[in-house]
Amino acid sequence: MGTLTFLASRFLSSRPLAGATIGVSLHITKETAVLVDSLVSLGAEVAIASANPLSTQDDIAAFLATKARVFAWKGETQEEYAWCHRMVLDQNPGQLIDDGGDLHVAAHLRGVDQIVGGSEETTTGVNRLKALEAEGKLRYPVIAVNDARTKFLFDNRHGTGQSTFDGILRATSLLLSGKEVVVVGYGCVGKGVAERARGLGCKVTVVEVDPVKALEAHLDGFVVSEMFKASTYGNLFITGTGQKSVISYESIMRMRDGAVLANAGHFDVEIDIRTMFSRAKAIREVRPFVKEIRLENGKKVFVLAEGRVANLVVGEGHPPEVMQMSFANQLLAAIRIRKSHSGLRNQVYAVDRATEEEISRAALKSMGIRFMARDSGKLSGAG
Repeated sequence: MGTLTFLASRFLSSRPLAGATIGVSLHITKETAVLVDSLVSLGAEVAIASANPLSTQDDIAAFLATKARVFAWKGETQEEYAWCHRMVLDQNPGQLIDDGGDLHVAAHLRGVDQIVGGSEETTTGVNRLKALEAEGKLRYPVIAVNDARTKFLFDNRHGTGQSTFDGILRATSLLLSGKEVVVVGYGCVGKGVAERARGLGCKVTVVEVDPVKALEAHLDGFVVSEMFKASTYGNLFITGTGQKSVISYESIMRMRDGAVLANAGHFDVEIDIRTMFSRAKAIREVRPFVKEIRLENGKKVFVLAEGRVANLVVGEGHPPEVMQMSFANQLLAAIRIRKSHSGLRNQVYAVDRATEEEISRAALKSMGIRFMARDSGKLSGAG
């Protein structure tokens, strides 16, 4: 993760986070460990919980316990998950770094006063915070890391596109060539998933309610359909919208016997898991985090990761080469909040262009790529 470590090294002498306590809710993976190590090296004390009850890698959590206060383990119940976030807030953090918005929401419900700002990693989380801002209820400034081009163009698209199929293959060992794959949503996540599915030899259908995105999917060469029709022929369904019940129970009942359902979005709401589980004739786990659901009509479908984010529950999440850019944004956002929070209003802020270009240059250098700098007419980068 050369981009992150290089940018962190520039601040080692000044230690701009000295004296800061930072509350963190991220997926606890090896990449997150590098971010936490960078925060600590710049002077911060860190308390961390997982952004998903099932995504924690326990060996990484054990390692992080040598550097931070860790409240996370794989397989938390919903009650334990909420307790872990409360414990992070009990450490009285002055800043937050979140993935999905649960820690921010918990802080707002508690009404904590010492938090001066934070950042947010995901589309879902940013939308929740913008809703609070629109209602005049946002209590501190938040930097929308998710909306940075150096995050969503690479993390959401290339990272999720690859890691989703890595998780699906680990969980199922399916042959993907020739499969009918239905991708629900054609934002950056959906684009990445659809592209990788096509590259793996799948026949890809995109379901999208936004007419512009639907047109884009069509011109990108994908079949565009509605869920009512696509539900009858898909072998593998992958959601990535951030919305509730985009695969409804009615659509599930129309699926062919043996269909597989996976979610690449943040929360377990995109597939109507609750109705399906409550009305199933039988449920059994056939592989780790793979449940066979016998439906009322006698057909069976397979659900991955309890409907939670598949690439992190049944896989290892995004590769480091992608997360180095996302977490470089998080590091610089934490430094910005620490230095400048008094001059910021209680609103959601974008990552500034200069920061994005700085991260891009560092990423290109870490990858050994030379490029033509527009301001000098000369090659820049590594080498």
